[in-house]
Amino acid sequence: MNNHLETQPLISIGMPVYNAGVYLKQAIDSIKNQTYLNWEFIIIDDGSTDDAINQLRNQGELDDKRICVYSDGKNKGLAARLNECVDLAKGEYFARMDQDDISLPTRLAKQISFLLNNPSIDLVSCKAMKINMAGDEVGLLPFKETHAEIASKPWRSFYMPHPTWMGKLEWFKTFKYKTNPAPYFFEDQELLLRSYAQS
Repeated sequence: MNNHLETQPLISIGMPVYNAGVYLKQAIDSIKNQTYLNWEFIIIDDGSTDDAINQLRNQGELDDKRICVYSDGKNKGLAARLNECVDLAKGEYFARMDQDDISLPTRLAKQISFLLNNPSIDLVSCKAMKINMAGDEVGLLPFKETHAEIASKPWRSFYMPHPTWMGKLEWFKTFKYKTNPAPYFFEDQELLLRSYAQS
């Protein structure tokens, strides 16, 4: 099967990486194994010292032409690297991915179908299953379904698991992640707090 169906990807997936270790291969494989094929995968190494990316490169795990790996040896932080992923993206839609998470094979297909059929939607997420170190399922993260439910208590939290986000690239470019001062560990929630009333 031809994995490179179109020259211009519809979806750009961004994943900053910092010392992801043994989890990195599973995260990357879960994108390579998507049923939807028209994507690019932007991986930015944020100054890792564990050599995980080089090991995967040497094993041929990064040979897919849709995967682009960037590394400048610096540690800038998650928010800055996410903004760089957005700036590098060529697709109309942008998806988040975390270095220690696994996307089910139909994730991209289902999300892009929903977004294309609902053009007024800026950002979508999906339910996320928690797994332990052994890979066993241990429960679902909290979730809400509609915009009204998601944004009902903005001072408390937005129930949109950030590793499952996909939305219009233009939305990510408009709001960007805040980097100065950086909202440590709450980059995605801070972005939603700034954008939910207009989204």
